Amino acid sequence: MTDSPQGPIETVEAGPVPQQQQLTPHRGTLVLVLGILGIVCCFICGIVAWVFANTDLREMDAGRMDPEGRGLTQAGKICGIIGIVLAVLMIVINLLMMMLAAGAGAMAR
Repeated sequence: MTDSPQGPIETVEAGPVPQQQQLTPHRGTLVLVLGILGIVCCFICGIVAWVFANTDLREMDAGRMDPEGRGLTQAGKICGIIGIVLAVLMIVINLLMMMLAAGAGAMAR
């Protein structure tokens, strides 16, 4: 204890400061970019975005990854799902059109 004009001041020694757990940086921007690419040009990017997003959201829920990127990660996951659904629809439509064209060609003979 030391004396001061305001009265006695008590000093306390601090013990060791507990270390914060190091969180893995989020990949929200990467997941979002892959999700958008999955919509625009390549559905494989959508699959990768969906897998990355599921992994990262699981890590965030467990407290091992920085949760700041949760919104970006969820948006990338949704974009990836939309890209996959659109690709599947396009494949189905193309198959139907080929079958119709083959059937029309057979009927013309």
